[in-house]
Amino acid sequence: MHERYTMFKNKKQPAIKSLIAQDCVLEGHFNFAEGLRVDGVIKGNLTGLPSAPSMLVISETASVVGAVVADHIIINGQVQGPVQALTLLELQPKARVTGDVSYQTLEMHRGAVVNGRLIPAIDTARDQDKPALKLAANNS
Repeated sequence: MHERYTMFKNKKQPAIKSLIAQDCVLEGHFNFAEGLRVDGVIKGNLTGLPSAPSMLVISETASVVGAVVADHIIINGQVQGPVQALTLLELQPKARVTGDVSYQTLEMHRGAVVNGRLIPAIDTARDQDKPALKLAANNS
């Protein structure tokens, strides 16, 4: 099984150690380790570093224009750009995403809106362990 997929099953989630406050505007790409909460505006890509599990919270007051990549992503604000959750994506009621969304596991609340494609990641090793379905048909 893919290491990033199983990491949250056995370990607690990374602590939110960084904050981009509500009145802040950041222009440019931003790479982060562990946990990041965004309450302000980001004009650029947000990327969780692969050296450690990453968690990104985009709050109700936040707006991101750019690509978003992290292990666990929680969105309740606006994102204009592709979103890639390597483990878990939570789209809360006020989430507004314009762009393609790829995920390993998706939790989408009533009210969340995605204007783009939903693309589930395919874990071929996990899918090979599943038994094949056999359909019974009465052809007589």
